[in-house]
Amino acid sequence: MAEMELVGVRVEMPSSSPIALLREVGGSGRVLPIFIGAPEATAIAFALEEVITPRPMTHDLLREILDDLGVSLEKVTVTELTDGVFYAELELHGRDGVHTISSRPSDAIALAARTGSPIFASEEVLSEAGYIEQAEPEEAEEAEVVEQFKDFLDSVNPEDFAS
Repeated sequence: MAEMELVGVRVEMPSSSPIALLREVGGSGRVLPIFIGAPEATAIAFALEEVITPRPMTHDLLREILDDLGVSLEKVTVTELTDGVFYAELELHGRDGVHTISSRPSDAIALAARTGSPIFASEEVLSEAGYIEQAEPEEAEEAEVVEQFKDFLDSVNPEDFAS
């Protein structure tokens, strides 16, 4: 298991697909990109930017439920990658013991971003999908990525979150 830090969310071009970026803490600093949906990307970005919405988003609601029940999210682990699909688990500690719950990585990351819980990835997942960044992106490229993500956030509507 390798501890990861949530670097952020960005839009992968040319497909305009949002991805969550995790970076290995220590070690070789491998980066793990995980393709996620637009609502989850927004949820993670809102948590990172500490955006307060007029009504709680799903991950805020889940955090409040866990708090009210006296359950803590001890860690999130990206456990496997099978046929291009990532899997994750939540480790919850409650009065009655430890519970491990299967989760989509995007939901697990969004919840961890709200609770400050650590994120881990299995060595198998990092070996298969992680990479070492070669060089820092140039400022112009970095600014372009930021602009693309801002455009993405500007295009998101509240209706995108309705089921």
